[in-house]
Amino acid sequence: MKVKVGIAQMACVADKQQNIVRYTEKVRELAAGGAQIICLQELFASLYFCDVEDYDNFKLAESIPEGPTCQHFMSLAKELGVVLVCSLFEKRAEGLYHNTTAVIDADGSYLGKYRKMHIPDDPGYYEKFYFTPGDLGYKVFKTKYATLGVLICWDQWYPEAARITSLMGADMLFFPTAIGWDISQDEATNDEQYQAWQTIQRSHAVANGVPVISVNRTGREGNMQFWGGSFMTNAFGRVLYQAPHLEETTHIQEFDLEESDHYRRHWPYYRDRRIDSYSPILKRFIDE
Repeated sequence: MKVKVGIAQMACVADKQQNIVRYTEKVRELAAGGAQIICLQELFASLYFCDVEDYDNFKLAESIPEGPTCQHFMSLAKELGVVLVCSLFEKRAEGLYHNTTAVIDADGSYLGKYRKMHIPDDPGYYEKFYFTPGDLGYKVFKTKYATLGVLICWDQWYPEAARITSLMGADMLFFPTAIGWDISQDEATNDEQYQAWQTIQRSHAVANGVPVISVNRTGREGNMQFWGGSFMTNAFGRVLYQAPHLEETTHIQEFDLEESDHYRRHWPYYRDRRIDSYSPILKRFIDE
């Protein structure tokens, strides 16, 4: 079975409605080009507000799926007949917020949400100030075109997350992302960081025999230059497309989902997994 996946790598602005309008245009453009599944970058409706700890930023959050942004993209998905993976700032209750991705089927129906499990706290990425860690576990979503596994940004560094999501039956893994370089860094450091980021995600494709779609933002926000470089791999980690670092772009890539069986037969990691020996991974650290 073949499926066409579209991505939009964009720079965001401070005005939330303007971002939504621009992304609506890109979804229409991708759908017109034949995309059946479209993934948007992490927290696409706003600037990446986690670079500071500011209580006013909580006003950006909405309920999911009842909020206006999710409802808008549900209507758009129905109109265009496309599956949408939408990363949003979720207000779950008073004082309780999540970094969440809503998955919308091609008929506009809301299939569910994934709440980001791994929450970073680093200079420029103060996400623990805003987001409660996800409590829904890992998720897959059976859409019209494929069964999608969705993880979010910092989740992409953890092979356990990709493994569990793949074992749940994901045909492909999606990683909406917002990651960048501090403007004071040198080019060698920038390249090392980007290569590590791409390599760890390509390894998820290799280890699990599923395509990986990683969608990052671009543009400069404060002292952060988001490094773009969105990319897509086949089910053995081969890069099929890589976006530029500093430019906005859209792309549509066709995937043959039957390739997963080919790679899993020739590289039978699932067959040879020693699940009886893996209990130590449940420990924080293995002390003597």
